[in-house]
Amino acid sequence: MRVPFAEQAEAVARLLDDEDGLVVAGGLLGEFADAAYADLLVQAGDLHRRTGHGPAVDRRNYRPLWQEAGGRLRWSLFALPCGLHPYVQVAAAVTVLGARARRTVRLTDPEPVLAHVFEVLDLTVAGWEYGRVRVDVDAATLAGQLVSAARQLRAAMPDEPPPLPPPVRELMRRNISVDVLHPAAERIVGAFDPGRVMRESLLV
Repeated sequence: MRVPFAEQAEAVARLLDDEDGLVVAGGLLGEFADAAYADLLVQAGDLHRRTGHGPAVDRRNYRPLWQEAGGRLRWSLFALPCGLHPYVQVAAAVTVLGARARRTVRLTDPEPVLAHVFEVLDLTVAGWEYGRVRVDVDAATLAGQLVSAARQLRAAMPDEPPPLPPPVRELMRRNISVDVLHPAAERIVGAFDPGRVMRESLLV
């Protein structure tokens, strides 16, 4: 029987819960974000070669890319070459970076870490909206962890945090809930409204 993703993430988080682990967690998150960006660059390049028009790939805002070409893109976060799983290693990294945010901002450069948190959040929600990604409990949990980590990191920064990125500001202006499914069955167990969650966490 497969160990649930949440239990796997908890086990990885325990391994990262010290100062060396925080540095590793930041590296894992950056590696995952870099791999996702590289994958979309390749896909956009392929589209350009086939159609003569390739949509722009902007790491600060993937939403225009998905809005324009979502039906022709693969949402590949489960199968990136780095081998990291969003609901296991990434979820674990985000959990410890947020939970120990004060230490994180002392041990690492917090702005790239925060940028990667927002980047993965953008990719996650875009997959729900445009990539036909199934929103189950694991997906909603990751999104919630990313928003929480962003809030904790921004609060811990010694200087004024950077402005919220465009996709976050766009989603905050909306109230659109998605059904959250049980991981093992097509049964709705709740709802998740990204815009509301972001407003309540990031505008306090």
